[in-house]
Amino acid sequence: MTCSNDILQEVYQIILERKTNPTDSSYTAALMRGGIDKILKKVGEEATEVIIAGKGGVRDEIVYEAADLVFHLLVLLGHQGIPPIAVYDELRRRLGISGLEEKASRREPTQL
Repeated sequence: MTCSNDILQEVYQIILERKTNPTDSSYTAALMRGGIDKILKKVGEEATEVIIAGKGGVRDEIVYEAADLVFHLLVLLGHQGIPPIAVYDELRRRLGISGLEEKASRREPTQL
């Protein structure tokens, strides 16, 4: 059995490949060409679709829409040059910490 984040890393690597070597037939490359606004619009659309699917309560629809959202989040990370491990590390940091405590302890995000 493989680690569940392996597939996320595989997809992320493909996204980086499409970013570096875009083709006209690549949806990911088209998103990258559209820039941050296009990518963020898709993330928002997919998040909304997850909400609608969640409200509907049909497992397969929730899974399908969640996969779309995760994919588009990976595109956003790839566009910004942020490896998924940065998100994993943040989740690991939060393990065992009350959500309320964690939120209260947040610092301002670092700007690059």
